Amino acid sequence: MIRNDLRNIAIVAHVDHGKTTLVDEMLKQGGAYRENQVIEERVMDSNDLERERGITILAKNTAVTYKDTKINLIDTPGHADFGGEVERVLKMVDGVILLVDAAEGPMPQTRFVTQKALELGLKIIVVVNKIDRPDARLDEIPDEVLELLLDLDASEEQLECPMLFCSGRSGTASFSQYEAGTDLQPLFETIMEYIDPPSGDEEGPTQMLVSSIDYNEYVGRIAIGKVERGVIKQGETVTICDFHGNHEPYQGKIVNLYQIDSFGRSPIEQATVGDIVCISGIDKLTIGDTICANGVPEPIAFSKISEPTVEMTFAVNDSPFAGREGKFVTSRQIRDRLMKELLKDVSLRVEDADSSEKFNVSGRGEMHLSILIETMRREGFEFSVSTPRVLFKEIDGVKCEPMEELVIDVPEESLGSVMEKMGSRKAEMTHMEPVGSRMRVKFLIPSRGLFGYRSEFLTDTKGEGILNTIFAGYQPYKGEIPTRANGSLISFETGEAVTYGLYNAQERGTLFISPGTPVYEGMVVGCSPKAEDLVVNVCKKKHVSNMRASGSDEALRLVPPRVMSLEASLEFLAQDELLEVTPQSLRIRKRILSNQLRAKNRAKQ
Repeated sequence: MIRNDLRNIAIVAHVDHGKTTLVDEMLKQGGAYRENQVIEERVMDSNDLERERGITILAKNTAVTYKDTKINLIDTPGHADFGGEVERVLKMVDGVILLVDAAEGPMPQTRFVTQKALELGLKIIVVVNKIDRPDARLDEIPDEVLELLLDLDASEEQLECPMLFCSGRSGTASFSQYEAGTDLQPLFETIMEYIDPPSGDEEGPTQMLVSSIDYNEYVGRIAIGKVERGVIKQGETVTICDFHGNHEPYQGKIVNLYQIDSFGRSPIEQATVGDIVCISGIDKLTIGDTICANGVPEPIAFSKISEPTVEMTFAVNDSPFAGREGKFVTSRQIRDRLMKELLKDVSLRVEDADSSEKFNVSGRGEMHLSILIETMRREGFEFSVSTPRVLFKEIDGVKCEPMEELVIDVPEESLGSVMEKMGSRKAEMTHMEPVGSRMRVKFLIPSRGLFGYRSEFLTDTKGEGILNTIFAGYQPYKGEIPTRANGSLISFETGEAVTYGLYNAQERGTLFISPGTPVYEGMVVGCSPKAEDLVVNVCKKKHVSNMRASGSDEALRLVPPRVMSLEASLEFLAQDELLEVTPQSLRIRKRILSNQLRAKNRAKQ
């Protein structure tokens, strides 16, 4: 059976190459909106964090209709930390739209997603996007894409893929880089002609691979996948099995069955080969499971998701200010929330640590874990997190560590300072080329060499540098890498920071707090230019006597404090520090709060 009324495609690209914006225009021109409807930008980025950061974190399903054919579209994330999302949704589609920025060209994540698509034998439509950029390199990009495909051993058919030139923001597409299109019709026509319609045996026993999981408070787990064979019906009893044999086959009942529309899901009674559907009612379902006809367990092959590379310890907050700002503060609440996250994030691992109040949480990178921390914080959780640390592996008796391929685009004048920092972080340069007035340099660097580097990189390049990374496998341990060169300014006592105390402290380093901020003993209030930590008294008030009134010397000038974001705070953390995360505050603190105990501990070492 061939479903000519259906096409299933995914949009894949490097971060910020315009996937979500192009999907917006496809929805508009596919008739998803009323003519007078007010439309938000990047409608697919529904999560608050996605809208604020301008990135896609979760793969999203939507659908448009073109000439009586339904096109199921999956918008995928571009960040390497969310690569687990991309790997599995590609199992649901028959082709991909590979988006490449007209100025940047193929980037690390472009290579990663293209390789995954080629391995699965999917047909590829190359779309050079943002052709209206003033720095667009329209003559060079097609050659760079072809080089990438050759490099990845694409088949002859895949090498002869169609190439279009688009402006996602304007909603235009054309077959020539020298002619601007008027609408996206060339793209829709290419999808119809080039991407194979889904096919399969409609009469055979039901088979559907679960490629994605959503979670809803009312119905629990919602499994999303493509029907590979047979017909699936609401209310029927099915058998669930797993290709890797992680559990025995068991029975379940499909309570609700939905199909995906432009902006949501609508209930249906049955679906057949090629349909992408959502199923609820089976609690234990997880990604990689196969839903089969009752009594006919035939699992579909599913590649294991890449292992996590970075770990942090989440713990109950035990600072003097614990419980003041958070709604959920106990170890049971934190554990339940982390376990709930495991239901929908297959790249995450959660294990109990050495005490009942600590949990080791592993993910694909710093950003992966920082998004989880920020999400929990917004939900009202209060907890503390440790410094990120990489997960080492023993391969053939050798201690190995995760490596990253790092690609940086920098102005030529900043190249010297970047190269110097890379050398100290055990990076190995693999490629260097000029791109316009800038230099593009590729390095192979240990993952731990990147901890704390992003903010330094922005300073060294005066905010003009672009830095991208992607996981590049494991290599033997590269030796010690120097950590943070600066010490911390630590609060001497508990109280409220005052102008006089801060004025004296700012001579010793850069402050993170302003007058009126509550502090406690052992809390980090600033950064010292020297390597060692300094204890400062920011609560110190001016001594008042009959010669000096409290109001004299009013004109104490304070340097504005350095306000730290969540990522910057995680990068700043030293090994003996923790980050206290609450819905209202981010506080860096020492593990041992007492200044005396810390001094004794240092003396022992």
